[in-house]
Amino acid sequence: MKRLSKSRVMASLQCLKRVHLEVNHRELAEYSASALASFAQGHAVGDVAIRLWGSADSVYIDYAGGSFSRALAQTKALMTSLFAAPIFEATLQHDGVLVREDVLLPVHENGRRLWRIIEVKSSTSLKPEHIQDCAVQAWVHLEAGYPLSGVALAHIDTGFVYPGDGDYAGLLIEHDVTEEVFALLPSVPVWVARAREAVEGELPEVPVGQHCHEPYECPFLSTCWPRETDYPVQGLGGNKKQLGIWIIDGYRDIRDVPATAINSEKQLRIHRVTALQAPELLPGAREFVDALVYPRFYLDFETVGPAIPIWPGTRPYQTLPFQWSCHIERAPGLMEHLEFLDLSGEPPMSALSASLIEALEAEGPVLMYTSYERTGIRGLIQLLPDLAEDMQAIDARLVDLYPVTRDNFYHPDMLGSWSIKAVLPVIAPEMDYALLEGINEGTAASLAYLEAVAPHTTAERKEEIRRDLLRYCKHDTEAMVRLVQFFASENDADLG
Repeated sequence: MKRLSKSRVMASLQCLKRVHLEVNHRELAEYSASALASFAQGHAVGDVAIRLWGSADSVYIDYAGGSFSRALAQTKALMTSLFAAPIFEATLQHDGVLVREDVLLPVHENGRRLWRIIEVKSSTSLKPEHIQDCAVQAWVHLEAGYPLSGVALAHIDTGFVYPGDGDYAGLLIEHDVTEEVFALLPSVPVWVARAREAVEGELPEVPVGQHCHEPYECPFLSTCWPRETDYPVQGLGGNKKQLGIWIIDGYRDIRDVPATAINSEKQLRIHRVTALQAPELLPGAREFVDALVYPRFYLDFETVGPAIPIWPGTRPYQTLPFQWSCHIERAPGLMEHLEFLDLSGEPPMSALSASLIEALEAEGPVLMYTSYERTGIRGLIQLLPDLAEDMQAIDARLVDLYPVTRDNFYHPDMLGSWSIKAVLPVIAPEMDYALLEGINEGTAASLAYLEAVAPHTTAERKEEIRRDLLRYCKHDTEAMVRLVQFFASENDADLG
């Protein structure tokens, strides 16, 4: 019998095919950078939980050695002795299902010692899947023979403001979910049986659909969603349930889907351009560019938003710029480049803002791609009231290239996406982000920054990160320059 973990039981509730693949074909899993970042955030929040609920006598059940047997034995020895202090990562097993409890607190009631589970999440709210998660833990805990006084779920409070000095009291909000969890306990053995059948049997036949993305993005998307054609149906975008229905109906390529079956104007446009095999560039793009005055400033931020705030006065997941790149076009073909990056580990926001105010001068459109830079600037306005007036003036000059691109340009190879990373390869193949060495997307930039400012990072590694960050952020603003130049040319003859 193959062992099931709590996460695998939870995966089975999302999709039986997913849990089969996780156990039997893990080599097929592909985790996005955002998923990996989420895992890292979860570990960081778990470390803070140890500080918040720990005591001098607390024990952490370390699985670093890779032996579940040792972890199970250590947990049992503690829970069957007179030990009466918090246990972290208590490891329990029943019927082949193994769980590790984030926080396990001893509770004394009427002369008896019971236990209280606290499951810790890096999310910012209590979600239905969290109750299921806690139910699996509680079922294993009780069936393993240990009394349970209650179950709680703790998550991040986004209103928490870090006071500094490692004081994270108040970072986590705790919800008692005992009643909801106990109500689900009879369902858990049914979930376990279904998961085990899926794992030990043949690959389940499960059609693709919305469940591939909710409540979590499945790491087997490339395995299950059709990829054997140049223009997969999922490139139409939109409702995942409808995309799944078309795939069930046998359609694999965007061009296979009958236009009469499509109701969305956006999808109809993608379908039409893909069927014609010719990019579409409308006059509105050229008109937009012609209306832009000089000097033109092409701005991009890189930001960090850790679950655990690292600077006093900041909140969990707050978007905080640490780097900017700006290409300045003073006249056609007359270009210069400025940039800012601080890897000292000190809060970069004030120096970044002051340097940005100076670089962007007083007049001229500040071009961005999507509203991300606007969000960053407005966050800085809240953080730095002494610079608010100048930053508000920059905010008023921001011009978004994204809606102009979305409304006026589409190429079949963009596969339903108007992200700059989808647009750039079709207008400037030599600038494809995939060709960048080291950092080539935003989440990786954020993680690299946090690594660079960590105390243990070597000087050599920090310098490598510096080079990668500067190259990546500069590439972002160069991409916008190329996009505006492309719109100005009104020449799509070489894009077929």
